[in-house]
Amino acid sequence: MAYASHIINHSKKLRNVSNVLQLERAVLVRWFSNEAVSKRDDLLKIHRHGCERNFSSTTNNTVPSLGAFKKNVSSTTRTSGNLVYGSLSNKGFVCSQILSRRGFSSDSGLPPHQEIGMPSLSPTMIEGNIARWLKKEGDKIAPGEVLCEVETDKATVEMECMEEGYLARILKEDGAKEIKVGEVIAITVEDEDDIGKFKDYSPSASDAGAGADEESSPPPPKQEAAEKPVSSPEPRISKPSPTSSGDRIFASPLARKLAEDNNVPLSSIKGTGPDGHIVKADIEEYLASRGKEAPAKTSKTKDAAPASLDYVDIPHSQIRKVTASRLLFSKQTIPHYYLSVDSCVDKLMDLRSQLNSIQEAAGGKRISVNDLVIKAAALALRKVPQCNSSWTDDYIRQYNNVNINVAVQTDNGLYVPVIRDADKKGLSAIGEEVKKLAQKAKDNSLKPEDYEGGTFTVSNLGGPFGIKQFSAIVNPPQSGILAVGSAEKRVVPGSGSDQYKFASFMTVTLSCDHRVIDGAVGAEWLKAFKGYIENPESMLL
Repeated sequence: MAYASHIINHSKKLRNVSNVLQLERAVLVRWFSNEAVSKRDDLLKIHRHGCERNFSSTTNNTVPSLGAFKKNVSSTTRTSGNLVYGSLSNKGFVCSQILSRRGFSSDSGLPPHQEIGMPSLSPTMIEGNIARWLKKEGDKIAPGEVLCEVETDKATVEMECMEEGYLARILKEDGAKEIKVGEVIAITVEDEDDIGKFKDYSPSASDAGAGADEESSPPPPKQEAAEKPVSSPEPRISKPSPTSSGDRIFASPLARKLAEDNNVPLSSIKGTGPDGHIVKADIEEYLASRGKEAPAKTSKTKDAAPASLDYVDIPHSQIRKVTASRLLFSKQTIPHYYLSVDSCVDKLMDLRSQLNSIQEAAGGKRISVNDLVIKAAALALRKVPQCNSSWTDDYIRQYNNVNINVAVQTDNGLYVPVIRDADKKGLSAIGEEVKKLAQKAKDNSLKPEDYEGGTFTVSNLGGPFGIKQFSAIVNPPQSGILAVGSAEKRVVPGSGSDQYKFASFMTVTLSCDHRVIDGAVGAEWLKAFKGYIENPESMLL
């Protein structure tokens, strides 16, 4: 009965948690005594979808909620509020993992508002840029309208609004760089009259100050330690005793000889031998200390020399950072090996000419050599599926779909849009899709589905740049990438001793992950690829 009466006496504190109990797999921790909990202790923890939301009893305290966004809860009303989902789209692409932070009215006088944070558009995204705002401060916004364009490591994505209101404040202007995921970029309000109240608003100032105080508290001990360094014993020769001109310096013959050979004045050395005599050890110790000081002076002289280079520092773009990180990870963790083969492309060029004649007559687009290479690579992957695989710590995953990424160089960086099910598509369809995706890459308008999900990559530097041969870096988590060089004419011996002919050959190099593709398997794939290139009619069967 005592416990029952205690619960009844504090039942008023449970009135506002009914909404919380409706959450799926909710875990509620209730505290019934105000004296038992300090202002900064957590009152409520809710676990949902693998995330944790903390509600605090401190007035207008801001606590984390679902990664990138936060929620303000007033202790006077203990209202938890509703999570407001935002939306990101790039011509149809929607990201449902976007949340905003709801602010409630409090003693500070701020009206209800929403803090819009930088969204996370991919598992590897940690920061983004604001390309441009499509709405201005004071504009009315409605669900489905685009607020701004967010530049990620792969594309520029439109961020849509999910609630009706007004854009009160833009905290990150056009061109803002390296905005961390979750960092507040804008404020929205429900009433137009509340816009002016956020003119000088800065998000989470109290929490930032508290965090700064907590982080700055440890340094004082380090400063004290710096002010009181550990004392080390003084060297015996660091303070030579001054001698008058008439005083005699006593030194052993061996010490005098060693001092003369190294131009060491005996007057600068304090003897440690019997009756203050200078011995050989004193000279050697002096020479050792002088040897340590000389390199230090030399290094200072070199550092002081002014640099005469003229240079310009170019800031890293998002795609450049991600490309550098992924390629470094690939070379450091994937055991690469390389296989090269020369393929005669005379028949391939003849077939291409015939197909382009048919395409032009039908009003279609021309087929490139790269389209034929993509088709041949896809069919070779179908014939040797071990190369269409990825490495994991527990197993090798072999894909049933053959999705070919095609490397495209743009002014913004390197993109790898994907041709899905390339083994099942015709040459005309592959050519049209490659041209379309390449243009989207140059316009920086690729959607995530345009470059994700590839199982193999083709990189061609031969046709556009005339590179004869090169070795590419595997694009993780894939296990292979084909580097395509240019075609060149060569002299080929004929059947007779004095007979010869000319033929065009193209050099390709396969980079393999040795954890997945053994050397013989990689050679088998190249053999299949060469067969399709040298007998292109077989690709049409």
